[in-house]
Amino acid sequence: MYKAKSPVMQVDHKTFDEKILNSNHVSLVEFYAPWCGYCKKLKSIYEKTAKALDGLANVAAVNCDEDANKPLCSQMGVQGFPTLKIVVPSKTPGKPRIEDYNGARSTKLFVDAVTDKIPNHSKKLTDSTAEQWLQEDKDTPKVLVFTEKGSTPAMVRALAIDFKGQIKFGHIRDTEKALVRHYNIKKFPTVLLLPGGDQKPIYHTGELTKKAITEFLSQVASPNPIESPAAAAAAPEFKPAQVPVEVTPIATLATAEALESACLTSSSGTCILALLPASIEGDADQSDATKEALASLADVSHKYNLRQSKHFPYYAVPAINAGAKALQEGLGLSTEEAEIQIIALNGRRGWWRKYEVTGSSPYNVAAVEAWIDAIRLGEGSKEKLPEDILAAGAEDSHDEL
Repeated sequence: MYKAKSPVMQVDHKTFDEKILNSNHVSLVEFYAPWCGYCKKLKSIYEKTAKALDGLANVAAVNCDEDANKPLCSQMGVQGFPTLKIVVPSKTPGKPRIEDYNGARSTKLFVDAVTDKIPNHSKKLTDSTAEQWLQEDKDTPKVLVFTEKGSTPAMVRALAIDFKGQIKFGHIRDTEKALVRHYNIKKFPTVLLLPGGDQKPIYHTGELTKKAITEFLSQVASPNPIESPAAAAAAPEFKPAQVPVEVTPIATLATAEALESACLTSSSGTCILALLPASIEGDADQSDATKEALASLADVSHKYNLRQSKHFPYYAVPAINAGAKALQEGLGLSTEEAEIQIIALNGRRGWWRKYEVTGSSPYNVAAVEAWIDAIRLGEGSKEKLPEDILAAGAEDSHDEL
């Protein structure tokens, strides 16, 4: 959903700990799914937010529809889309504070919420306190920011994070007349660098942007990396795979009566049936292809459940089900097949369709989902359901519909 050139930082299960959990900066993280309508509506607002917070905070997104990211999303407590969280660095490296964002979704409110959380490592100085602060660590470079604002600007807080441990920051209100006079400040805001020792102050005369000020300060120190070195050393590697996503296996129709009731009546809608080979007596006997097919069907069902959208029922039909053999014979399918066979059928509309096996991994979840999506969209060819199929699945049944 977010392209490579998007201002939104795209992270996944491999980069989440480095870019977010161990970051020096506050992060706003969206957990989304590309098919989610609310996520699509949020996209332009979220990209504007990323531009507005550029250099001040991380604005990131995690695609929870990617199988590899699902454990991470589960670990983060994501239950719907989009889910927004603010990650705030703490005093303990690698263990940030994570908060849910439940407010209205607008660029202004996002920016306000995030900037309010940016830690403040800049000292508020007054005419009476500045001298003592300036005499501490005299050889350490210091920055004085003269401003008309009573609170520390977000940019100053972000810069103090970038140069934490290398440059000390102090901010001074325009009402502190003695300091304003002493440093000959003519306009606000003004950024003044004290290189340390007996070196003369240097006034920043360039643009008052984060990038320009960073370049100005880099003459005495290099900014810290985005990832906190202390956090990288202290934090254990984030292993989302330790929190597995529970995917419920598809239901089993063990009897002919259950098969008929679920899928083989003249009023039955579309069913997806996994016809198991006769050789299978338990999970241990399943071939890799059968296991992959059943897992893929379960994953597709799980995905639709997450979307809270209507979808077809999925059933496994074991060979010991008498109705399975009758169904296979009626459709002209082999009853001696050593591998699973997947079919879709619709009793009400009188059609059926077989999943065609192709490639080295024919039952991977992407292929199975594409086949099911084609059925949902009415694409692809269908076979006419033989007239006796519905009766064949209910030979001993006397229910009238």
